[in-house]
Amino acid sequence: MTKMACIQMASGPNVGANLFEAEKLIYQAAKQGAKLVVLPENFAIMGLKETDKLAVREADGKGPIQDFLSSQAKRHKVWLVGGTIPMVATDPGKVRAACLVYNDRGQRVARYDKIHLFDVHVVGSDERYTESETIESGGELTVVDTPFGKLGLAVCYDLRFPELFRAMLDQGMELIAVPSAFTAITGRAHWETLVRTRAIENLAYVFAAAQGGYHINGRETHGDAMIVDPWGTVLDRLPRGSGVVCAEVDLERVRSTRRNFPAIQHRRLRCQA
Repeated sequence: MTKMACIQMASGPNVGANLFEAEKLIYQAAKQGAKLVVLPENFAIMGLKETDKLAVREADGKGPIQDFLSSQAKRHKVWLVGGTIPMVATDPGKVRAACLVYNDRGQRVARYDKIHLFDVHVVGSDERYTESETIESGGELTVVDTPFGKLGLAVCYDLRFPELFRAMLDQGMELIAVPSAFTAITGRAHWETLVRTRAIENLAYVFAAAQGGYHINGRETHGDAMIVDPWGTVLDRLPRGSGVVCAEVDLERVRSTRRNFPAIQHRRLRCQA
């Protein structure tokens, strides 16, 4: 059994203040015995306008946010999933929303660039989001070997695309980290359902870190960070506010559930590359 944690916060436009808050929460998670800690999407910046993240984007392997993640992982001896941070893209007017993973020695071991971009008009509201105006989509799956099992990475809107998780499952995925920043409206309607569904259909643990609260830019995010087991049971959750959710994770539970309830083996239709 290994303890894992997800962090919930309500980030703003000041990177330094956000990192200070994240540091406190990572410390709390480590103090509770967590060996893997997942930060939410956009943990380092939620700008007043979408283009604000261009000013703090970092080159791959170099920058204060990446240095922060590395130092925190090493200091607290945890594996750290760095939510998403803005990274240099091929288009100079955009960034990549990169989810970085650091091991407990502070070494970066994986990167996933968000594939599905949130370009929507939220039903029943005047909220419109066009992430593609400032974010360049990624195109590669990421499943990383950890001491706790094979960890698949997805980000927020990715939750709505089950084929992504099936593709990760074909690469041996046993655990899923999903840093997110769901809107208040879509979160109330779909967040828990989507998180638990991804756990159930893949018979995997899901670590769903979240932005949760009111942001200086006027946006409200849903929160409800949670950890869900392979049977769809919510092990811990935080409906609102900044904080940490923790739960004991047993990789043998994934493997025994898959043996005893072999739905994955019963698949008949597969996506063709």
